[in-house]
Amino acid sequence: MAGRSSRAELPLFPLSTVLYPGGRLELRIFEPRYLDLVRECTRDERGFGVCLILQGRETGEPALPAAVGTLARIVDFHYDADGLLGIVAEGGQRFRVRRTRVRADGQLRGEVEWWPEEAPAPVPVELALLQTITERLVEVMAPQRRQVPRECYDDARWLGFRLAELLPLGGDERQRLLELTDPLQRLAELRDILPRFQKA
Repeated sequence: MAGRSSRAELPLFPLSTVLYPGGRLELRIFEPRYLDLVRECTRDERGFGVCLILQGRETGEPALPAAVGTLARIVDFHYDADGLLGIVAEGGQRFRVRRTRVRADGQLRGEVEWWPEEAPAPVPVELALLQTITERLVEVMAPQRRQVPRECYDDARWLGFRLAELLPLGGDERQRLLELTDPLQRLAELRDILPRFQKA
């Protein structure tokens, strides 16, 4: 879909978190509008857009989403013991929301413009410490990524997005890192953020 046209209409799922390209998102679905969203996406083999909530809440009235979000594709689903639907989605291409509308059922739809993919970039020597830090964080916080090929850590795009999702950042910071278009700038900003988390 993303490769055929620069624009598309997507169902939007405003959340209090940021999904990065290549990221993993686990959700429990219970509102009828989002159950419909999952059914539609599964039936049509398409994704939905995840945007950070700028105003409002995840439940109830439609929230105000950030203008830049990430395509999410459902890769697995299950039913929890309490009967609620759980899904696992993976982050894909980023987009900018040009306009939104609310359906009668309360589901938010957005006309989006796809962002071009970032060009591959090796991790420069002066930022190599971020590779080690990310490996340690993966070991503790993201065991599902322990077996990723070593080349991933040499890719500034992959490294920046993984470090951004693993660090305990605020929503505004996560959104800013999502909106950067230069993977080396993203890594440099993450390097500058790191001293905040160092133990005294």
